[in-house]
Amino acid sequence: MDSFCSLAVSVDCVIFGSDQDQLKVLLMPCHEPGHQGQWILPGDTVQVQEELDAAAHRVSQTIAGTDFPHLSQLQAFGSVQRHPAARVISVAYYTLVHLRENNFPLPGELRWFLLKDLPALAFDHGTIVTAARDRLQQKLQEQPPDLRLLPRRFSFRELQDLYEAVLDHKLDRRNFRKKVLAMNLLVDLHEAESNVSHRPAKIYGRQPD
Repeated sequence: MDSFCSLAVSVDCVIFGSDQDQLKVLLMPCHEPGHQGQWILPGDTVQVQEELDAAAHRVSQTIAGTDFPHLSQLQAFGSVQRHPAARVISVAYYTLVHLRENNFPLPGELRWFLLKDLPALAFDHGTIVTAARDRLQQKLQEQPPDLRLLPRRFSFRELQDLYEAVLDHKLDRRNFRKKVLAMNLLVDLHEAESNVSHRPAKIYGRQPD
């Protein structure tokens, strides 16, 4: 019974933010002894009568400051030595949000970091971020794009920026356009960009749910 009671379950949230063609991750400072100067994902211990999904949304709301939409369960991380203070199994969640469309207020010490230039991460949070990135890339390659991640009005350039930020490589513009149009997901709003120095691009919306 003592061994059972010493086991804790937590949730950690990998919140990706797309900013043009860059991908960012939301982090907070770690204040655990021996890990000062390192950063961690927003997370907390799951309460006794709390469902995992509810715990993830609580962390998102109370620690990250926003109940970020579309949190999906990633996987469990349970290495025996993953946390120095106790035996802790973490169930990770992830989501992707569009930063230019949403002005998310960041409480306290939370900060967005470029995925390509992350600070030192405590515990196994680097492994969790990598696993979430891999899942996000796989999802984007195998499924139609979730247009809810974009502004209500967007150009093909903005959609391609989202893909390139997640996949971390450039895409051929013509092939990408042909592929997306074949999915029949977009609505031509018969408008064009304004106040731009380049040739104005057509503006699209998403098909109604």
